[in-house]
Amino acid sequence: MRDKLTLLFGALILVLLVASMSIFVVDQRYFAIVFQFGEVKEIVLEPGLKFKWPLIQNVRYFDNRRLTMNKSASESFLTSEKQNVIVDYFVKWRIKNPVAYYQTVEGNEAKANDRLGTAINAGLREEFGKRTVHDVISGERDAIMRQMNERANKDAASFGVEIVDVRLKRVEYPNEVSDNVYRRMMAERTRVANERRAKGTADAEKIRADADRQREVIVADAKAEAFTTMGEGDAKAAAIYAGAYGQDPEFYSFYRSLEAYRASFASKDDVIVVAPDADFFKYLKAPTGRR
Repeated sequence: MRDKLTLLFGALILVLLVASMSIFVVDQRYFAIVFQFGEVKEIVLEPGLKFKWPLIQNVRYFDNRRLTMNKSASESFLTSEKQNVIVDYFVKWRIKNPVAYYQTVEGNEAKANDRLGTAINAGLREEFGKRTVHDVISGERDAIMRQMNERANKDAASFGVEIVDVRLKRVEYPNEVSDNVYRRMMAERTRVANERRAKGTADAEKIRADADRQREVIVADAKAEAFTTMGEGDAKAAAIYAGAYGQDPEFYSFYRSLEAYRASFASKDDVIVVAPDADFFKYLKAPTGRR
C-alpha cells in the first residue's frame, strides 16, 4: 500500500512538473516567440495563458512598448554654409516584427539602438547638409524631423522595428562659434539701440521745438485777446463813467473824490503835501463841494 502511494505521489509530481514546463504566460507588455530546437515555431502577440511542448520548446519575450533611443553624446553636423552645429536628438521606436527583430539583432535592444543611431545619423547629416543654420535651428526643424521619420522607418523595417518619432532636443553652435555669434549679436543690437536713441533724441528736439513754437503762438494770441478785451472793457467803463457823469456831475465828482481819499489814506504812513486851499480837499471842507 505504501509503495502504491509513493508511486502515485511521484506520478503526481511528474505531472505537475510537466504541466509547469508546458504552460507560460504572456504579459500584455510583451511579445513571445516559441522556439523548437532553435527555430521559430510560433509568434504570440496576444497576452494570456499559453501552452508549449515541454523540453523541446522554449519561449523568449520581447518588449512591445515604445522604447527610447537617447544619444548619450552630442553629434556635430555641417550645414550647407559649412557651419558646424551641435545636435542632440532622441528616437521613439517599437518592435513591429519580432521574428525579423530576433533574426537581425538577436533581440538585443542595444544592437537595435546602434543600428537606429547609424541610420538616423546618416540621414541627419544629409538633411543638415541641404539647409542653412537658420533653417535647422528654427525655420525647417519640423520638416527635418518629418523627413527623418519617414526615411528612418524604411531602414528600421529591415530589422523589424518601427520608428514612432524622431525629435531634435538641441541644435546650437559649438562654444567657440557661439561666443563669436553672441559678440556679433551684441554689437548689432548696440548699433541698433544707438540708432534708435539718436532718432529718439532728434524726434524729441523736434517735438520740443514745435511745442515751444505753439506755446509762443498761444501766449501771443492770448495776450492779444487780453489786450483787446481790456480795451473793450476800458471803453465800456469810460462810456459808463461818462454816462454817469452826464447824469449827475456833482455826485460823480464827489464819488471820485471819495475813491481818491480811500486810495491816498490807505496806510497810516502815507503823507500828502498839498496846499490847504487845494481842490483835493474841497469835499472834506464842504460836503457839497461848494466853498
